[in-house]
Amino acid sequence: MDMPAPNPAILARKPRIVERLRAVLPQDAVIDDPAETRAYECDALSAYRCAPLAAVLPRSTAEVAAALRICHEEGVPVVPRGSGTSLAGGALPTADAVILGTSRLNRVLEVDYPNRFIRVEAGRTNLSVTGAVEADGFFYAPDPSSQLACAIAGNIAMNSGGAHCLKYGVTTNNLLGVTMVLMDGTVVEVGGAHLDAPGLDFLGVICGSEGQLGVVTEATLRILPKPEGARPVLMGFASNEVAGACVSDIIKAGVLPVAIEFMDRPCIRATEDFAHAGYPDCEALLIVEVEGSPAEIDEQLGVILQIARRHDPVELRESRSEDEAKKIWLGRKSAFGAMGQINDYMCLDGTIPVSSLPFVLRRIGEMSRAFGLDVGNVFHAGDGNMHPLILYNANKPGDLEKCEAFGAEILKLCVEVGGCLTGEHGVGIEKRDLMGVQFAPADLEAQMRVKDVFDPKWLLNPAKVFPLDATAARRAG
Repeated sequence: MDMPAPNPAILARKPRIVERLRAVLPQDAVIDDPAETRAYECDALSAYRCAPLAAVLPRSTAEVAAALRICHEEGVPVVPRGSGTSLAGGALPTADAVILGTSRLNRVLEVDYPNRFIRVEAGRTNLSVTGAVEADGFFYAPDPSSQLACAIAGNIAMNSGGAHCLKYGVTTNNLLGVTMVLMDGTVVEVGGAHLDAPGLDFLGVICGSEGQLGVVTEATLRILPKPEGARPVLMGFASNEVAGACVSDIIKAGVLPVAIEFMDRPCIRATEDFAHAGYPDCEALLIVEVEGSPAEIDEQLGVILQIARRHDPVELRESRSEDEAKKIWLGRKSAFGAMGQINDYMCLDGTIPVSSLPFVLRRIGEMSRAFGLDVGNVFHAGDGNMHPLILYNANKPGDLEKCEAFGAEILKLCVEVGGCLTGEHGVGIEKRDLMGVQFAPADLEAQMRVKDVFDPKWLLNPAKVFPLDATAARRAG
């Protein structure tokens, strides 16, 4: 992936820029030692690395505004960073950029159970939002696999989803309002503690904007009462295509599980070695979870199991206790880490119509053989959010480039069947050069004009989302 060359004038002004930042922030909030800034040289797309000019770790919206104001005056690019779990290079810095980390913005500011919302600082981790309300019988629905570490700021930037998004939606469906700081230091409030804000839907523009428009420092999130009960069932199948057809049939039947997750043999094998979840010996498995009262659960699972049996499953395993349910989910939640123990991989994020699952899985298998690279498939099957893991050897010359080419073909396939380039990971640098596959030049121009309004100098999160030549032209005026 190409990245723009650093601006020599900014590099030459580093001492002054750092001095100005230290004048408005606590001393421990500014990091400029090259040995220490290496911690910010990449995110979870670790194939690409570049140490930033400096990093700042503010503790309040006011400190974020002060830091951005200085960077705006100095013409310094700023890369917002939550917990660095982006799989699309969304928080990758350039050498002349300042990383603005939100990790110290982690307080719970308000909880309102009658109106079902929680207001938190945006550096708070996803799972800890539920942790703040679960004792009172509530939860925050979006649950990315990285929820133990990922920050709400990043979830908003990428419009993250998770296993339970089939029923509860992704971040945009659970986000009520934000406090956001623009590049010039202006603080704006969008939305609030209500379901529908008056006027234009700026919140819909901000959620999923990948740090291109501003830095979110606070978020008002919808919380929900815990369901009366939930029960997963594990289904093993003889092929990926059969498992995909089963997913399509479940959705067509009008049943709405809370989650349908898919794993193929490479992922099953890796997670078994890693987590010992007791998965069956099969080519593909589904985890289907429903929730509600005991009667509702029994009725929904009755329909789902009847559909599954029509596809000759290798195994059907219905959990009968909380421990069994946790064991079924253990492997799925461990899948990415388990695959990382056995190989370098690149995780993709295309989304397709559920009816296209059998065809797309078959084509991915054919492409795998053509490129000579193995693929592990693990994804949110209920909403067609694919996560192929392409395995490659980072130490073998040419393997990364081959992996990128393979990934591009998979994402093009997703668009061809009526899907899109990303479901929750974002565009970042990974899919930046494929934006023209999904969007016509006029469509991209309309998106870039929105950025013009919020960030006229194009300083926020450089080299992401939009083609590099367009970014260069915008910054040149």
